[in-house]
Amino acid sequence: MNTFGAGAPANTTGRDLASTLQRAGFYPRLVQDVVNDAMDGQECLAHLVHLETHFDRTEVHRHITVLVLTEEMLVITHVDDQQLDDAGEQVVAQVSTESVPVGQIRSVVLSYIYAQPQDYKPSDPARELTVAIAWSGGQRVDVGPAACGDPSCDADHGYTGTIAQEDIALRISAEAEGLQAVADAKAFARALRAVSTASPMHTAPQASKFPVLGQRLGRNHYRR
Repeated sequence: MNTFGAGAPANTTGRDLASTLQRAGFYPRLVQDVVNDAMDGQECLAHLVHLETHFDRTEVHRHITVLVLTEEMLVITHVDDQQLDDAGEQVVAQVSTESVPVGQIRSVVLSYIYAQPQDYKPSDPARELTVAIAWSGGQRVDVGPAACGDPSCDADHGYTGTIAQEDIALRISAEAEGLQAVADAKAFARALRAVSTASPMHTAPQASKFPVLGQRLGRNHYRR
């Protein structure tokens, strides 16, 4: 399956949510109504809209993710479409929404990619940005066999891996979506950080029983 991003940018100033959904062109009336219902009448402070198109053999599937920030909540909306017949005359939309109190947001992680870093200037924009947001305390563990520097060594070196905490991650690419989309995603993340860290409900995450990010995971080194 191939995935190609075609996302509409975020909004913090100058563009409202309705116009962004119209530009995305993915059932804008339906998505707008679903998002408005999930917001429970609260004002949108910032939003991020990301549209993806997936090609699976002869089928085309689209997915839109809408993040809306209010003073009290982060509202996450996902909408997928699916064809029920080969002619494409019968289509259904699958919708899910989640409302997260801003005080429960544990981290907002931004990962950047810059082209030609040896020639970097302060005015150079990032070519790609990934926004990862965590609020439930769930962790993803990526583990693989460890190796040493000797290419002829066949000894068992245990495993190595990383642990990442995230509930949602969106990748915004300048090549697919434009430089403005990357800048707007960064602005949304800043607005989210400002609201979540200022919330009186915000508390530091509890210590994990897992090793810290980047710590080696050996067979006999798991700490209980």
